[in-house]
Amino acid sequence: MLAALVGEIVNDYSNILMMFGFAIIATAPALLLSKMISPKRRNNPVKFLPMECGQVPKGEGRTHFMMQYYAYVLMFVVFDVMAIFLYSWGSTILNLERTATLPIIIFLGIMFAAMAFALYQSKRRNIW
Repeated sequence: MLAALVGEIVNDYSNILMMFGFAIIATAPALLLSKMISPKRRNNPVKFLPMECGQVPKGEGRTHFMMQYYAYVLMFVVFDVMAIFLYSWGSTILNLERTATLPIIIFLGIMFAAMAFALYQSKRRNIW
């Protein structure tokens, strides 16, 4: 029974497993080649100093991180993830089983909750 279940899972996810295998096979030579041809000597200490426009920095680094676009970044991420899943579900809508609708509804509920949070954050200007 367990072997049949594992075989069914492998058959269901064979495309994903093949894509993962291709990703490993495609990236391994690039990583090995870059490791082989990269310079090995590290005798120049100036090379590894932090620089600001060619000058050695003085004092503590101070910057103001603008948070005014935080909510819009959240909305982009939510729409991006939602679009990926909705496209894949929409392309196979005729082949989906009835049991697949509950996870889709749960996923959309989570995504719309995240969108509501992002909209709530966009109206809170006083935190920035």
